[in-house]
Amino acid sequence: MTALPLSSSLLDAALRGVLLALLLVLALILGRDRPRLAVARAGVLLAMGLCVQVIGSTPMFEASVRRAWQSPFVAVSVGNAVLFWVFVQALFDDDFRLRPVHVAAWLVVAAVAALNCAVVAGSASVLAPVTLGVQRAVPLVFAVLAATAAASQWRADLVEGRRRLRVFIVVTGIGYSVGMLAMRLASPRGQLSSLSATADVAMLLLIVAVVTWRMVRLAGSELFPVMQAPVAIPVMAPEEEEREAAEEQPAAAPALARPGSDPAPEPTLNPDPAEDRLAESLQHAMAVEHAYRSEDLSIASLAARLSAPEYRLRRLINRRLGHRNFNAFVNGFRLAEATAALADSSKRELPVLTIALTAGFQSIGPFNRAFKAATGLTPTEFRKKKLADS
Repeated sequence: MTALPLSSSLLDAALRGVLLALLLVLALILGRDRPRLAVARAGVLLAMGLCVQVIGSTPMFEASVRRAWQSPFVAVSVGNAVLFWVFVQALFDDDFRLRPVHVAAWLVVAAVAALNCAVVAGSASVLAPVTLGVQRAVPLVFAVLAATAAASQWRADLVEGRRRLRVFIVVTGIGYSVGMLAMRLASPRGQLSSLSATADVAMLLLIVAVVTWRMVRLAGSELFPVMQAPVAIPVMAPEEEEREAAEEQPAAAPALARPGSDPAPEPTLNPDPAEDRLAESLQHAMAVEHAYRSEDLSIASLAARLSAPEYRLRRLINRRLGHRNFNAFVNGFRLAEATAALADSSKRELPVLTIALTAGFQSIGPFNRAFKAATGLTPTEFRKKKLADS
């Protein structure tokens, strides 16, 4: 690798210094504001991994340090693709939990990258085409997985700032991964040239700067869910449910708080009459007309049913009722109906599947997972307990 001119070396060093500082700020924000959240932990790990990548990809470091000593840096750098995928999942799924498969994926990717750097690269090993091919495919594969995670349920996300962040991460994440993969494939031995190394750190700096800025602005509950102790799902007797529906109380929030959800915001001092009417219509559609029983209910179809703009309905459910995800909002009503049916002794012979489908769940699997997350019990365990108590 040819030596960099002094001005280029200074520019590269300055960009890397600023990037390292921003990454440390981002790690500090995530670790300070929500240390118990999976997204904060994944973000801190990703930020620290990128710090290692910034140092390890320095042209002077790649040119002067033996490959065996570079292997830990390369392992962490390639493993960042897995951490990015985990971070995106955690950022856009409030119920995300770190699982053994995530740890195993990082360990496998890091091990392959370290092996390639220390032993395989430049050798005549028959494994070289396979292991090097795997390493080159990793950034693209996990970029696609991360983009899929960010794009999934985009319409159901009620947090407007987070929706915009999804788009940015999808576009820049894939663009950066594909661009870097192309440049390394075009470079001798996979090492970046002086110019491409500076372009690499400049692009990464731009992405990190925007993400850090957005996270500083969204550091409250708009980006992260409020940590709460699990709350029990209220169960109404069938006759109470019918009486409440008959009374059609429009002021009642349709909120069935799921465990760990944000508390409903305080009522505004200057209520909007149009929003009040929309809230009444929403309450009637969900509590009286049982719109939640429709399997294909979406924010768009519900807005059309209420003759309201989608953005206004989204804002109402998010800011006034305190829900961050439309599917979680709807599942609250479904779980309330299901828990009432399971606690009703007159329906003891009714199959759990029938109860789940009647409430609007499409299959038994999602119902069982949602029910246990909300109550800590399976539907069968819950029914036995309630019927035994009665």
